[in-house]
Amino acid sequence: MTGQKVLIIDDDKNSVRFLELELNHEGYIVEKEYDGFSGLERALTEKFDIILLDIMLPSMDGMEVLRRFRNASKTPVIMLTAKDAVADKVSGLDGGANDYLTKPFAIEELLARMRLALKKAEPPEPPQILTAGKLVVDVAKRSVSYAGEPIYLTKREFDLLFYLLKNHDMVCSRDRLMEQVWGYNFKGKTNLVDVYIRYLRNKIDYRYHVELIRTIRGVGYIINLNEKNEPVKKIRW
Repeated sequence: MTGQKVLIIDDDKNSVRFLELELNHEGYIVEKEYDGFSGLERALTEKFDIILLDIMLPSMDGMEVLRRFRNASKTPVIMLTAKDAVADKVSGLDGGANDYLTKPFAIEELLARMRLALKKAEPPEPPQILTAGKLVVDVAKRSVSYAGEPIYLTKREFDLLFYLLKNHDMVCSRDRLMEQVWGYNFKGKTNLVDVYIRYLRNKIDYRYHVELIRTIRGVGYIINLNEKNEPVKKIRW
């Protein structure tokens, strides 16, 4: 079930009712307007995930609705119309429509085109890059480097470093690290976290003479991004 919101702008109430039932069945939330002016006003004042727009509309034709709407929004628009001339299709696509479907059409084809238009409208995922001073962690590639030099970590070392960086400027207790990184939900005496912190320090802090991972005595560990991780003459553990 999608939960995505659709605005249908079409003066054929029977066609709109059919689309509403089919889209509701697929999990879409459907709103509808039956003339161009009202449809444009609704499209501009409310947030919709996609708009299905007829061309031949009272008060304002669909091409004009599209032109005005495109000046204010990038929401996907699929033109639904009985006008099947190539010139009409070209005009609609050049005017900013994401797709053009002529009536009559199979509902399965409309649903497929809607899914495609909605997928293309999704913002690209930002690159998952975490940094701390000269340390760079590429989450997607699971790679780590310092000042451009690769650092080779085991899976568990990477997961521990990632969790500390993701929760930077927050003290992470040993129990919390055990639960989130190892998946052990218990409280007890174990030096497993301390051992892996030492592994990370050997590969980063000791190697590059920086104080990246700090110990909060009696509590756990923290990576502070608001402090410069510059080389230090003496590392305090």
